[in-house]
Amino acid sequence: MLIQELHEPIAVQCGVRLLLLRDDLAHPELPGNKWRKLKYNLQTARTQGHDTLLTFGGAFSNHIAAVAAAGRLQGFRTIGLIRGEEILPLNPTLARATADGMQLRYLDRETYRRKHEPAVLAGLLAQTGPAYVLPEGGTNALALPGCAELITELTAQTSFDYIGVACGTGGTLAGLLTGLAGQRAALGVAALKNGGFLQADINALTQAAAGVTYDNYQLLTDYHFGGYAHFSAELLTFIHNFQVRHGVLLDPIYTGKLLYALLDQIQQSCFPVGSTVVAVHTGGLQGWQGFRQRFGQRSSWWPPVS
Repeated sequence: MLIQELHEPIAVQCGVRLLLLRDDLAHPELPGNKWRKLKYNLQTARTQGHDTLLTFGGAFSNHIAAVAAAGRLQGFRTIGLIRGEEILPLNPTLARATADGMQLRYLDRETYRRKHEPAVLAGLLAQTGPAYVLPEGGTNALALPGCAELITELTAQTSFDYIGVACGTGGTLAGLLTGLAGQRAALGVAALKNGGFLQADINALTQAAAGVTYDNYQLLTDYHFGGYAHFSAELLTFIHNFQVRHGVLLDPIYTGKLLYALLDQIQQSCFPVGSTVVAVHTGGLQGWQGFRQRFGQRSSWWPPVS
């Protein structure tokens, strides 16, 4: 586990030590929280005798890319049910997924919205054959133990007071909370507009996995920059400048928002002087290719994907 100290002027001025946990470097093909979420799900799938993984996602989904790679590495067939219509040629995310052996199927948006209904899911499985079903984003009770292990690894290397993570479905934050077990504090930065619903989801996840609802966390919902996967020149400029200062590329969907939020919170004196804040870099850099495909013409510069 690599921990990088960030000598940010704002943090130094406010007397806060800011660290970046480089979980994006944990695995060359399954970086960050995606592998942690999949770890115990894959063990359970194998124990239950499944040889096929079925999951859901959008056309640029980090989760789709991760499941496809995990299937290739772990010897599972994979099926990705993609929201919307097929568009050819495939975008880089879906092209990589098919290269990793994933079979792609497309669902109209109405069916996709109802994918959790038992009758709809049963109908899909009747078409694909038996499979171990992974939810969209990979978040379920089995995702939490893998994310909780990050806390064990981190505390073995350094002391800290706060840990921050970007939130899509809330599964990674829920896992970190079970690892913290009520000690220290966590912050989640919602990547979605109107992300307040995540608090109920996070509480439900920790209750299901650990039988506990934790109160040692805060969900920040004002740093979405217009919503999930929306274009923001301000955020892209921040990401560019961060890369220049630290040699670390963030992504515009999750980790860019996380670091922007934490630095803003530090500037607002939300952390006591002398405290140590850890930001978790959860990866997601493959998403840059899709972001460029959608918005590249709107900006004169783009950070290189390293």
